[in-house]
Amino acid sequence: MERVLGIGGYFVRAADPAALSAWYRDCLGLDADEHGLWRQEAGPTVFAAFESDTDYFGSRTQQTMLNFRVRDLDAMLAQLRARGADVAEETQDMEGVGRFGWVTDPEGHRLELWQPA
Repeated sequence: MERVLGIGGYFVRAADPAALSAWYRDCLGLDADEHGLWRQEAGPTVFAAFESDTDYFGSRTQQTMLNFRVRDLDAMLAQLRARGADVAEETQDMEGVGRFGWVTDPEGHRLELWQPA
């Protein structure tokens, strides 16, 4: 059986694509080139389906949520707050999995930040 090799891209609609791309670069350090190509560090990727009525993604109209791995969750959340980003106050610890925090981008997409255990 042929298998997928990994996530090849994540595409999002935006009212202002250039501004949203700049936010991801300036606030999260996502250094994509002019074509959107980003060479991420090797590490685990989780693929999970959630119940259709979940509130985990924030708004019920948001059908998917992007999760970014981070080295230091507290430092990333502080960096985002310093830039005025909409950062959730709560964090979550899952034993054996890691720590989680959330931020909402300027277009209203809730993102999860994950510091693996």
